[in-house]
This record gives sequence, C-alpha cells and structure tokens, in this order.
Amino acid sequence: MTHRSEMTLTTETDICQLIMQDSWRMDMLRYARAMALPDWAIGAGFVRTAVWDALSGKSTATALPDLDLIYFDPENADSDHDEKLRTVITRQSACDLWDVKNQARMHLRNDDPPYHDTTEALANWLEIPTCVAVRLEHDDSITMLAPHGIEDLLARHVRPTPAGLRKPDQYGKRMQSKNWCALWPGLVVEDC
Repeated sequence: MTHRSEMTLTTETDICQLIMQDSWRMDMLRYARAMALPDWAIGAGFVRTAVWDALSGKSTATALPDLDLIYFDPENADSDHDEKLRTVITRQSACDLWDVKNQARMHLRNDDPPYHDTTEALANWLEIPTCVAVRLEHDDSITMLAPHGIEDLLARHVRPTPAGLRKPDQYGKRMQSKNWCALWPGLVVEDC
C-alpha cells in the first residue's frame, strides 16, 4: 500500500480501516484465518508499520522482516507444531515471512508466569506500540488486540511495557537493532 500524504488516525476503528484498505494485509489475514487456530492474531510490525507509514505519509510501504502469527493453544505447545503450521501457511500464501508462535509456551522463553491467552502474552512484549495485533473475524470484520492501548502507537512514541522495564537490557538491544528513527523521522524512543 502506498501513502501519498500523512493520514489522520485517532481510533482503533481508523487503524482497522487502514488495514482493510491494504489488499496484501487482508490477503495475509485471510490465510491466517483459514488456519483455524485458537485465539489467533497477526501482530507487531504488521500493524505498527502500517500505522507509522500512514502517519508519516511514506510514498512506499516499509518492508516487513516477518509476519508474527500468534495463537494460544495450551494443548499443543510444542515448537515443532509451530514449524509445521509455518510450513503450511507459507505454502498456501506463497509468502515466506511467517513466524508462527503458540503464546501458550512463550512465558517460558520470556521468564514470565504462564499467560492465559493471546492478549496477555501480547501485553508482555517489550515495547508498547508493538503490543498490537489484529484478527479477521468470520464476518470479515477486524478485531484489534491492544492491551496497552493505541495512544503510543498513534503518537509515534516508543516506550517499554512493564515487561520491558523488567528487562531493560533486552529492551535496549531491541531498540538499537530496530533503528526505527531512521525509518520514521519524528519517532520518539524512550530508554528504560
């Protein structure tokens, strides 16, 4: 999707409309929905990048390094299962960006108490504007998961979540590696 001028986005509905106007993102949501995974969504850069591109008036869309397909299934938390799912959706969508992760086991990697659902897992990611995800419902409406709200995302303000504050080294390394300010001038990135 290309953006010719800066857009005004103020609500979750505005963000969902932005996603719905992007044919590629809608196709990826349809492929994810067809997987019929429990409590699924596509998160992180899938939403964040679209919003920041639109707010910045970028003439071409910023390339995504991956597509974070998350879901919650405590009955099948083996990482091998995620790899099988990734293979299936990659083949079906002809897109090799998929990163499929069952959030029912991610608390182990993150050294957190067990999560209860996808939204709680999302809340424990490191920076607030990344803690957003969308799901395409059966009626083709979009549901947004934003456990820390959308204010920072819309303000182009990056700050740590409570999990990020508990893990300042991880947060700092992530912010350095992302170098988002070079992609979106005017972005404000807070230190821990």
